[in-house]
Amino acid sequence: MKQPCINIGMVGHVDHGKTTLVSALSGVWTDRHSEEIKRGISIRLGYADATFRKCPKCPEPDCYSVKDKCPHCGADTEECRAISFVDAPGHETLMATMLSGAAIMDGAMLVIAATEPCPQPQTKEHLMALDIIGIENIVIVQNKIDLVSKEEAIEHYQQIKDFVRGTIAEKAPIIPISAQQNINIDLLIDTIEKTIPTPDRDMDERMQMFIARSFDVNRPGTSPDRIVGGVVGGTLSQGRLKLGDEFEIRPGRKVEFEGKTKWIPITTKVTKIIKGGQNLEEGTPGGLLSIGTTLDPAMTKSDALVGQVASHPDSLPPVWDSFTMKVRLLERVVGSTDELKVEPIRANEPLMLSVGTATTVGVVSSARKDEVEVKLKRPVCAYAGSKVAVSRRIGARWRLIGVGVL
Repeated sequence: MKQPCINIGMVGHVDHGKTTLVSALSGVWTDRHSEEIKRGISIRLGYADATFRKCPKCPEPDCYSVKDKCPHCGADTEECRAISFVDAPGHETLMATMLSGAAIMDGAMLVIAATEPCPQPQTKEHLMALDIIGIENIVIVQNKIDLVSKEEAIEHYQQIKDFVRGTIAEKAPIIPISAQQNINIDLLIDTIEKTIPTPDRDMDERMQMFIARSFDVNRPGTSPDRIVGGVVGGTLSQGRLKLGDEFEIRPGRKVEFEGKTKWIPITTKVTKIIKGGQNLEEGTPGGLLSIGTTLDPAMTKSDALVGQVASHPDSLPPVWDSFTMKVRLLERVVGSTDELKVEPIRANEPLMLSVGTATTVGVVSSARKDEVEVKLKRPVCAYAGSKVAVSRRIGARWRLIGVGVL
């Protein structure tokens, strides 16, 4: 089986069928967390790998599937490429999780259910987030067409066209499907293959990995001699990582001493590399990796290292506990139903800032027309010139209000 070479995000409003579509394409149900199964929504970022296959005998798009045998003629199918899906939560309270997932996406599928008027609040907010983070290769998926009449589906298609006019997704193809009934999945795969190409990666650069998940894989009651080190998950943006390599994680761990707080980089070794469900000797960019380390599992449990950056020692970008950014505000607040006007940023107001896979709160120390200086509650590791998604607390929720450049 080929290794995943690209990360494609699943974004869109809550309950529009993102996780069901990932399941139709990969056979994996990404809501594994007990609370997710109970509530029927995604809470954390979900991951699944799929291999797109092509029948050598059937015409396009009938030739595409994820099965070993062609569903139409029974011939053996050939592998096209392997994909890692990043299933982002659509619930409005989980926007920070969606933004951290968007940082590792190479392209995205915007899932819109035909059973509700378009756009819904988080459909708007997620499309704006893709625009801010700079994800241009988008396929729009009109899901649940089996639950509406032909006339309703056509009317809804027109609503989608009107909604994306003037946005980054204006020219994106719109594919009507039913993820639940497996309708038009072949056409969707065909469209993804044509619309979301595998990006060129630089294998010779120093390795850099954005950490999007971290966990302790030891079960309660494991005897001390069988405990394995903590695991970090994410994607390499450049370079390679081999078994036995030493790497550094920054900002690292928080240390409080004599009333002062410091962040100390963590150094560890690679003990295991898993990609696409297979153990590897070497990890390369594209697709999602799990890296076994020599770290104390207490340091990695419950996503404790999410938002940090890993690389070979002494080759990481700077760590910032305050910075000045150029800011471009949106005209209206996205994601809420009443679409308030975005007021200018004020001194002393808290903002939620998403940089790479990191989310932190920054308090504004000074605000001029298009420049804002912030002091961070938790430092971030990022290059100058990185994009920052800026959210403001409006009512009980953080709402996306603009984009900054470090």
